[in-house]
Amino acid sequence: MPFQNDFTRMFGVRHPVVCGGMLAVGTAELIAAVANAGALGFLSALTQPTPEALSLEIKRCRELTDQPFGVNLTILPTIDPVPYHEYREAIIDSGVRIVETAGSNPAPHLPAFRAAGVKVVHKAVSVRHALKAEALGVDAVSIDGFECAGHPGADDVPGLVLIPAAARRLSIPLIASGGFATGSGLVAALALGACAVNMGTRFEATTEAPVHPRVKAQIVANDERATQIVFREFGNTARVARNSVSEQIAELGARPGATFADVAHLASGARARSRVLADGDVEGGMWWAGQAQGLIDSVGSCADVVHDIIAEAEAIVRDRLPGQMTPAP
Repeated sequence: MPFQNDFTRMFGVRHPVVCGGMLAVGTAELIAAVANAGALGFLSALTQPTPEALSLEIKRCRELTDQPFGVNLTILPTIDPVPYHEYREAIIDSGVRIVETAGSNPAPHLPAFRAAGVKVVHKAVSVRHALKAEALGVDAVSIDGFECAGHPGADDVPGLVLIPAAARRLSIPLIASGGFATGSGLVAALALGACAVNMGTRFEATTEAPVHPRVKAQIVANDERATQIVFREFGNTARVARNSVSEQIAELGARPGATFADVAHLASGARARSRVLADGDVEGGMWWAGQAQGLIDSVGSCADVVHDIIAEAEAIVRDRLPGQMTPAP
C-alpha cells in the first residue's frame, strides 16, 4: 500500500480514494464494492425514501462488506420538508462512524454526530466555506473544483488553483474533488496538498453502479466537453451531462425573466431516475456527470478501477517523476 497518510489513517481505509454520495446511485451494491476495493464510499441517505429505509440499506451494506463505509447527508432546501434529524438519528443508531455532509451549513447536526463519535467530512466549493467548516469542527473537508459534476458553486475556480489554495490554509485533511478519474490525477492531488481524491463520475461508470448500461456507455463515449452548465441564472449553478434536455434547460434559463418553474419539468429528479438511470434513455432527462468523462475509457469493476488508479499512481511516482529530475552538477 504505497499511499498511507492522514486520510487513510483517520478513516481506516487502504487507499486515499473516495466515492462521495450520489443521489440514486450511492446504494449498498456500489458502496460495498468501493469499500471492498479499499476506498471510502458513502451511501446516499436521501436516496432512501425514509429514515427506516436508510437503516435497512446500511444493514444491507454491512452484509456485503466488513470494511469501513459512510453515509452522505445532503442538506438542501426542498419543496417537501425532509426530516433531516430523523435521517441523522438513523445514521447514528445504525452505528455508522463516518458521515459526509453537503449543501447547507452542517452545524445543527455536528453536536449529535460528535457525541456519537462520528467523523464528519464536509463538502465545500470554496476556500472560505472550507475554513468555516473547519472552524465548526468537522474532521475533514472535500473541496469541489469547477470541473465537478453536481454543484460547483459560483466562483468557477478549477481544482488546480482551488485545491492548493485550500490546502495552504486548512489544518485538517483535504479531499480533492472534481475531474479525478486516473492515477495521474491522484498524484497531482497529493502534490497539490490533498490527502485523497473523490470520484463520482468514474464510479458511476462501474459494473456495480445501479445505472443502466447505456448510461455507462455514454460516459465512456463522452469527452471532456460533453457537460452543460445549468441553473446559473437561478443562483444554483450545476454541471450535468450534455444532451438535448440539458441544452434546452440552458436555453430556457438564459431567457429574460426566466424562473426555475420554466425548467422544473425538464430538470425533475424523478424523470432522470426513471427514464435515464433505470431505462437507459440518455436523452430522457437531465443527469449528472463531470468533465472527468473525458478521462474514462472503459466500464470496470470498482476493484479494477481502484487497483488501476493506485498502480498508475505508484508507477508515476516510482518511474516517471524521477526521470524528470536533472541531477545537480
